[in-house]
Amino acid sequence: MTGPMTDYSTIDFSDLEQASVDEVITHALVRDVNLPSGRTIALITLDNGRDHKRPNTLGPLTLRELGDTLDALAERAAKGEIDAVAVTGKPYIFAAGADLSQISALSSRDLALKIAQRGHQVLGKLGGLGVPSFSFVNGLALGGGLEIALNSTYRTVDSSAAALALPEVFLGIIPGWGGAYLLPNLIGIENALDVAVSNPLKQNRTLKPQKAFELGIFDAIFSPADFLEASLRWADGVLAGSITVERRNAPGKIERSVKWPAAIKIARSMLENSVGPMPLSPYRALDLLAKAAKGTKEEGFAREDEALADLVASDEFAASMYAFDLVQKRAKRPVGAPDKDLSRAVTKVGVIGAGLMASQFALLFVRRLQVPVVITDVSQERVEKGIASIHDEIAKLEGKGRLDSDTANRLRALVTGTTDKADFADCDFVIEAVFEETAVKQEVFREVERFIADDAILATNTSSLSVEEIGSVLSHPERLVGFHFFNPVAVMPLVEVVRTPQASDEAVATAFVVAKNLRKNAIGSADAPGFIVNRLLAKVMGEASRAVDEGADVVDVEKAFEPLGLPMGPFELIDLVGWKVAAHVQDTMVKHFPERFYASPNLHAIAEIDDPLERDKKRGITGWSKQARKVIEVGSSPASNDQILRRVEDQLAQEIRLMLDEKVVPEVEDIDLALILGAGWPMIDGGATPYLDRVGASERAAGGDFHSPRIVGVK
Repeated sequence: MTGPMTDYSTIDFSDLEQASVDEVITHALVRDVNLPSGRTIALITLDNGRDHKRPNTLGPLTLRELGDTLDALAERAAKGEIDAVAVTGKPYIFAAGADLSQISALSSRDLALKIAQRGHQVLGKLGGLGVPSFSFVNGLALGGGLEIALNSTYRTVDSSAAALALPEVFLGIIPGWGGAYLLPNLIGIENALDVAVSNPLKQNRTLKPQKAFELGIFDAIFSPADFLEASLRWADGVLAGSITVERRNAPGKIERSVKWPAAIKIARSMLENSVGPMPLSPYRALDLLAKAAKGTKEEGFAREDEALADLVASDEFAASMYAFDLVQKRAKRPVGAPDKDLSRAVTKVGVIGAGLMASQFALLFVRRLQVPVVITDVSQERVEKGIASIHDEIAKLEGKGRLDSDTANRLRALVTGTTDKADFADCDFVIEAVFEETAVKQEVFREVERFIADDAILATNTSSLSVEEIGSVLSHPERLVGFHFFNPVAVMPLVEVVRTPQASDEAVATAFVVAKNLRKNAIGSADAPGFIVNRLLAKVMGEASRAVDEGADVVDVEKAFEPLGLPMGPFELIDLVGWKVAAHVQDTMVKHFPERFYASPNLHAIAEIDDPLERDKKRGITGWSKQARKVIEVGSSPASNDQILRRVEDQLAQEIRLMLDEKVVPEVEDIDLALILGAGWPMIDGGATPYLDRVGASERAAGGDFHSPRIVGVK
């Protein structure tokens, strides 16, 4: 029994091409290469005429040119003029996939269907030329770029290629130009699930060339020194029959009938636990991978057409493209940052504290800035413990091959410790990581200021305290900025740079430049309680606590929050950041805004016990522990899940509107970007505000939508 198939030759794609908006065309440049055996291979080089900062992409006009080129080569093959066709890219770039600016501009589902069909039609030609096709992947290959290779008969890869991936699920779509069918039939279902579903959901993890080769995506891997020449020699051997290509991970009958459905079932369960039921793209990708076990390639492509069209037309994809633009553009050019030329050069860093957070700071600063870093604490014992922790982390990086031995030794030598604040005298940038209490931070800064230069920059990592109040005891309060990291420091990409009314342009500019050199994304914030991310997360945690205090079950509350799309439920989040930290943040917010933020007595009671939650590996949080149940006092009028969700939606919308009115950030885009980078808010949700507009919370509680027109899909 066969499924639906599509005759792509009967489709008129002219309206798709007319919808192209200022497309940067990637040209298909062809030249014949004579191989040592006397055979001729037609080599296509993909090149958009730009440098490596603008990768090759595949839009409607690019696909037309590539399709025409392949048609002409098929005619030459039929005449016996060429023995094979190969595709490679411009230096360092094979292709970065579909041109997302073109796809996101499509105005209807019909056009979304046509871009899916056009991709299948053109890339599918690589399997129907009448001669073998090769892809020589010489650099970056993402999405549709990697699918060019998958549609080819044979594939080689440059061992220095920057990244290889099918990232579509991360962006709210699916591998729609052959990847969902071809990949599992090439490397097996478990490997394909990792590449096409798991990796995109792990902050868009990519493959290194060696790993991609080991998985069986590529048939050969060669050094960059002579990659093209080696690939051509290898292709000549394949054509001559002297080289046999073995598909070592290709699935057999047993895998298809037994292992395949079992792997899909396990993956579905893992998705339900990790991302919840709301995201469309991972489940649609899973369905396509499941069906790829049987049927023809043509049937698989037809399924991909419909799935890609549905998703490109969805609210999820529209939100993803909004978020993608924020991360790719806005994050790299922070709004409100003073001119970088005003920044102070940082040649030595001081870290006040030697505990876990301080050690993370010191390691990050020494790795990224490669300047001397000195840490200090109240006792030599604590200092030595901190130094040992930093050295241990450097050793781990060395053991993983991420640092060579010379670099590791140099970094160790750059980190020193002291109990004498006078050793901070020549530091240009000093950051504290001490107890979250204003008086404590004031005291350490007051002491350090006695020794440092008048123009040295001070930074506080406070998560919610007033930076201005902390700096009120300083002789030079203009030198102090907030520099709020998110935990874990090495992983989370956001730093909130907090500017007080007194802060100088030099201090703020230095903070932004330091953040960039640390490879972090900096977002500017006014000195307002909770700044950006924690202020809104306090809303989430407060409303979750309110629901429990009223009598709702903790499992029901976690479920009620699922439509928000957060990477974890509110109590799972509290458990991660720490119950005492969460209680402290709530207290801070209630102190400043008692009429708007909720303080839960239960939250403080729970913070005093260990392991307050019961868990199950498959189901996650299953309830409160026995200890927690003893200390919690709840009401008898629990809100329904719908009521809980509506309350938190309205509270978030109201608070975001107030933050904009108070000029905490310049524009709503900064709030969404901060939530994506600092709270892990999914790209497919676009941050908070596109979602709040769609569900009507902005209209109900914030006086109107944040975005006009709304960020929604097309019909």
